[in-house]
Amino acid sequence: MTSIDPIFVRKNLIHSDAIGNRSADPLPRLLAQLIARAGAPTLVERATSRPWASALFEGRRHIIRLKLEGGDASVRRAQFAQGLEEAEWILPRHFVADICIDDQGAEADSLWIELSALTISDW
Repeated sequence: MTSIDPIFVRKNLIHSDAIGNRSADPLPRLLAQLIARAGAPTLVERATSRPWASALFEGRRHIIRLKLEGGDASVRRAQFAQGLEEAEWILPRHFVADICIDDQGAEADSLWIELSALTISDW
């Protein structure tokens, strides 16, 4: 027999709300802001998030690969990269401590950007 846990409702998976004593993962909101910054059409090819902690802080480390398509993809990629480290991100109960482009390249009909970000829980 299969049962459904009422805590893990579909709405929570979409919005990534906190469950129990764990804080919400800021990755979905960060992805939405990165896609908006890159412009349309942009696809998220891969996005991973894992816990991170130091002696004083806790947060999450994110690895993200975006695929930019369209005739203006090279212009949008350059605009995306310009000022990325100084950009302001709106993440409830978190802040972006570090974000950078790790790699970028081209495929037959698109360009891609791989970046990493560190988000810290804001106490």
